[in-house]
This record gives sequence, structure tokens and C-alpha cells, in this order.
Amino acid sequence: MIGHITKEGVIAGPKVLEHMVDTVLQFEGERTHSYRVLRAIKNRFGSTNEIGIFEMTGAGLIEVLNPSEVFLSQRSKGISGSTVSASMEGTRPILIEVQALVSSSGYSVPQRTSTGFDYKRLAILIAVLEKKIGIHLSKFDVFMNIAGGIKIDEPSIDLAAAMSICSSFKDTSIDADMLILGEIGLSGEIRGISFAERRIQEALKLGFKKVVLPKSNMKNFKQSKELEYIPVENIQDAIRLIL
Repeated sequence: MIGHITKEGVIAGPKVLEHMVDTVLQFEGERTHSYRVLRAIKNRFGSTNEIGIFEMTGAGLIEVLNPSEVFLSQRSKGISGSTVSASMEGTRPILIEVQALVSSSGYSVPQRTSTGFDYKRLAILIAVLEKKIGIHLSKFDVFMNIAGGIKIDEPSIDLAAAMSICSSFKDTSIDADMLILGEIGLSGEIRGISFAERRIQEALKLGFKKVVLPKSNMKNFKQSKELEYIPVENIQDAIRLIL
């Protein structure tokens, strides 16, 4: 069935077409990147939590079998402002690189720019860092980017984003074999996340050696020879143990 989209971004005819069909699929992705996410907005006969990740090539769309490996393949190790976290897309854990750049601002009002990361969430993280850690960013531009052109909207990568900002601000690199997980509350506490085990198993497959995770999630894990767990309770603990 064919319809058109109005200026408000909805299917014309008060979404009549969307109500008539069984499945509505949407392609997501930046025009400047080759990767596309196929997401089900509506599915009468299945879950809308599952996604497909494809690469746009000269031969058409090709399925990406291991998105985590692809998104981290061009990561530079030993540089400041870069961390790795894990996002859940449906039931699939995907490792992503969270990049931040903090630089002196040439404007009276510093810039706050994010690509693939919620802008309002970035503002909250900056406010928490200023209040709880004493990192004054009022004279610095802060740029945030999720490498690969994908968009992440879950709070489990908060801690990775905050550590990327601190790493760039101090110009200190973070261990390249470290996975960072955790949601940051307004008082600086690190809150537990869902599906921690699946995220960690994905990191283990790609050779990660350390995992920073909320202390509340640690009750489900035990220290092992393969992986070192670093539990954190608040943002102060994270700064002390990671940087």
C-alpha cells in the first residue's frame, strides 16, 4: 500500500494506512553513514522490539551479522574522550563507542552538540559533573558522538558518556579493554541497568577484560579469571576507579 507523509511526519489520512496494514517498518540512519537500522513500528504478528542492521553498498543492503564488531572496528585505542558501552536494541546487545570532545569555547555561550545521543540527556550529565565532581565546563564546548551513525536513547550509557567527557577534559585515555555500563541519577548515584548479563557476554566475545557496572547489578556476578568486575555506587567512585 502506498501513501504519503504530511509535514507533521504522519501518514496522510489521519494514519488510516497504518491502521489498515499488519506491519509498519521504518529505516533509520544518517545519510552520511552506510549503516541502516530496520525497525518495526507496528507488528500485529510479532514483537516490535527486534531490529535488523544493514549496510548500504553498491550491491544493495547487506545484513550486518556482528554489529558490535563493525561499530568498534575503526576505534582508536589510547586516546582521550573515548569509551565503550553496550546498548540493547530489542533483545540484541550492541557494543558502541561513545566519543566526547571538550575544548575551550570561543563564544560567550559554549556549544553543546550531540550526534546519536539525546541532547537533553547530555545537558543533564554536564550539570551532574559540574555539581558533584567540580568539573567546570561553562567555558568549554562539549561535543558528543555515537560512532557509526546510530541513535541511542537508553540511559544505560550515561556513565560511559560522562566518563568520555571527563577523559577529554583531563586529556587522559581510558583502558581500551574496559566496558562501562550504568545510568546516572541527578544526585550522582549510579543506578542499575537491565539485561546486564547479555551486555557483558557480548563484551566477553570481543575480548574485553574489565567491566564497570552499577553496584546494584553486581549481586548477579562473581569475579572470574576472564573478566574483572568493577562495581561503582556513585559518579565519584567511577572517576576514582576509571581515570
